[in-house]
Amino acid sequence: MIITKLGIDLGTANTLVFVPQKGIIINEPSIVAVSKPDNKVLAIGTEAKQMVGKTPADIVVYRPLKDGVIADYRVTQSILRYFINKACGFWGFIKPDVIISVPAGSTSTERKAVIDAAREAGSRNTYVVKEPILAALGAGVPINSASGNMIVNIGGGVAEVAVISLGGIVSWASIRVAGDRFDRAIVDHIKKKHNLTIGERTAEELKIHIGTATPLNEKEKLSMEIKGQDTA
Repeated sequence: MIITKLGIDLGTANTLVFVPQKGIIINEPSIVAVSKPDNKVLAIGTEAKQMVGKTPADIVVYRPLKDGVIADYRVTQSILRYFINKACGFWGFIKPDVIISVPAGSTSTERKAVIDAAREAGSRNTYVVKEPILAALGAGVPINSASGNMIVNIGGGVAEVAVISLGGIVSWASIRVAGDRFDRAIVDHIKKKHNLTIGERTAEELKIHIGTATPLNEKEKLSMEIKGQDTA
């Protein structure tokens, strides 16, 4: 199948790639491993995440996006090229049109940086759309109606709350309390209550598999076995 259109959710924690008629085909961490001596990108996505906590001193593993916007242009360009090529596969020589989500509060300079990075990474035409609008569309919210609809979009580094009406954002707010903060809270809770030190990767797995937005009763409670370092 020749892929001519891609939707990319370029998040602080994870990047998702959507293809029309196929759905989400890629969901990997927005993480890179870079060699310090020559500043060369060694691994991206899942492969890079598996290197967390296991690298020598001359290799650094980090996220090139901060609060949903580009903090390292060159590395973000490498990430986009990796995901575009992976999505297009054999037909990679055909440049696709790409839609990329950006935070509601992103500036024109930040949006231009995303467009430029995507173009240099291999896109034909690049369009940026604010994340709350895309989240509302994905949730089936009638964004063009005259009534106000509130969207809460919780990412890895930032949570955005927006009120949408008549196809646009009427009001919005952004706070730096999101998935990453949840992970750190889980790490602190496990250490305090069970005298067990776990990594943020394990905390994220706990959040995904047994985390809930509302309290559960005794019959509904979920459990998960984890491993960590005993600090008792």
